[in-house]
Amino acid sequence: MYAVIRTGGKQYRVKAGDVLEIEHLSVKDTDVTFTPILVSTDDGRTLHGREAGEFAVSAKMLGDAKGDKVIVFKYKNKTGYTNRTGHRQLYSLIEITSIGDGGAQPEAPAEPEPAAEPDLVV
Repeated sequence: MYAVIRTGGKQYRVKAGDVLEIEHLSVKDTDVTFTPILVSTDDGRTLHGREAGEFAVSAKMLGDAKGDKVIVFKYKNKTGYTNRTGHRQLYSLIEITSIGDGGAQPEAPAEPEPAAEPDLVV
């Protein structure tokens, strides 16, 4: 079974046991839950939209990391202008623990029966 999740403006195809390097998440809890966009089950069904929303992808935060340094070099000819800066992107490492039924979602409360209209006496 695999699922496609969206986080940090990107989409990832994940299955249980995968370790991902995603955009930095500033959460304090070690357990994270994602709502999948698409789910492919073991019996060959592919669910998307509202059907996939009934599933939940659980993950465990492994820690934070920094990516490789990217050098930004600006140069303008004949003016003597040069500018050199760098950037290191922050990432979060997560491990997908399970893709399963989100049975923990509460059911919608039953709607109350409409009140009977009073009999009109003419």
